[in-house]
Amino acid sequence: MVEMALVLPLFLTLILGMIEFGRAMMIANLVTNAAREGARMAVLDGSSNTTVTDGIKTFLQSAIGVTVLSSDIGVTITVTPAAGNPNVGNVIASAKSRDLIAVNVALPFNKIALIPGNYLNGKSLVGKSAMRHE
Repeated sequence: MVEMALVLPLFLTLILGMIEFGRAMMIANLVTNAAREGARMAVLDGSSNTTVTDGIKTFLQSAIGVTVLSSDIGVTITVTPAAGNPNVGNVIASAKSRDLIAVNVALPFNKIALIPGNYLNGKSLVGKSAMRHE
């Protein structure tokens, strides 16, 4: 009985830690997929910064399955002009063919953690993707 009292807390801590780590890896994969989907939306003609940002946030909110506020999801869109193209100032609607559009998505870990606590407080799960405008 004494052995169980000594080992059980350690065992439960390890099990809960593995569950939390596995969930963090799953959410990190979803954030990367959201960035990829956002980059794909951004390179198509007729896209705007607002539609891409809203699409990314909707994707993550529906995929995670937990109440994640839209304001918790950070989306950064960067347009790098190709050689000979004018600088469009990170506006997707003005991007020209061959411009590189990079989408970064960040979600704070403490907003999706199953187990409350201050561990990894201030750390974000980040996904990045970049594609050339068509």
